[in-house]
Amino acid sequence: MAPHALAAIDLDTHRAALTGHCYRMLGSVVDAEDAVQETMLRAWRALEKFDGRSALGTWLHRIATNVCLDALGDRTPRVLAFDDMPRSATTDELTTRPRAHWLEPIPDVRAIPSTDDPHERAVMRENLRLAFVSALQALPPRQRAALILTQVLNWSAAEVADCLDLSTAAVNSALQRARATLDARRSSAPTGTPMELNAQQQRTLERFVAAFEAYDVPALTALLRDDVVMCMPPYAFWLQGPVDVADWLTGRGAGCKPSRLVATQASGAPAFAQYRQNGAEPWSLIVLDFVGDRIGTMHYFLDTETLFPHFELPMRLDR
Repeated sequence: MAPHALAAIDLDTHRAALTGHCYRMLGSVVDAEDAVQETMLRAWRALEKFDGRSALGTWLHRIATNVCLDALGDRTPRVLAFDDMPRSATTDELTTRPRAHWLEPIPDVRAIPSTDDPHERAVMRENLRLAFVSALQALPPRQRAALILTQVLNWSAAEVADCLDLSTAAVNSALQRARATLDARRSSAPTGTPMELNAQQQRTLERFVAAFEAYDVPALTALLRDDVVMCMPPYAFWLQGPVDVADWLTGRGAGCKPSRLVATQASGAPAFAQYRQNGAEPWSLIVLDFVGDRIGTMHYFLDTETLFPHFELPMRLDR
């Protein structure tokens, strides 16, 4: 096999890890996959210069980090609704924000490398959580990169300094500020998804599917925490509490009856493709976070035209 052909195979084995890395940096499945393509292109062009002093994966992550920093530029960070605005008192007037405004979910299968170690896989899922990635977006790009490289990839401060062309002291200072920002957000942001669902959480998930497809709103809201949060990008609002969620589901959201759900995994959490009209209309990608044995956050991402192809989901279901 030609050296370049072998290198191409080696590069591609790192695709999932690079996609997860770029997603944490950019907050978008579309932007992450574009960044990985650019990383592979830059790596291919520079392959003859790779001297092997570092591992191939480390070299690729260095390239990917700089691709992401170039892409971020002066771009405003992507957000979740409850990061961006106060709790909605009414949903009578619904406004929308463009796709680039919102944090997007990513398919686990595209962002988590294959591994037989369940603990390692669980940790990688935890580092894709929407709450964690949303918190990262609040950091300036170089702080974000430094935190991801040290906390997720376990790089040393010296390795990060070399990647970002900073001094080790500057990296340590950036890490201190980044951790302070994340600690402040943890005290107020919804928290959720554990590394793996336990048996009770799995039963709750099954009851959620049954209640949603039957559109049994009392049964569905019984599965929610008292402080449950629901948001629905691109709509610029969010609700809190089972009463407000029930009012939405029986009011403006009543068009979701009847729906069918197809299970998937998104951003390290259980997720469902929702099809209205018994499968004829793709409507949302639902991502659920658990707190304890009940649902703490319900994300309904309505941009199915963008998201469903990335999740390899059909645009309609057979009856």
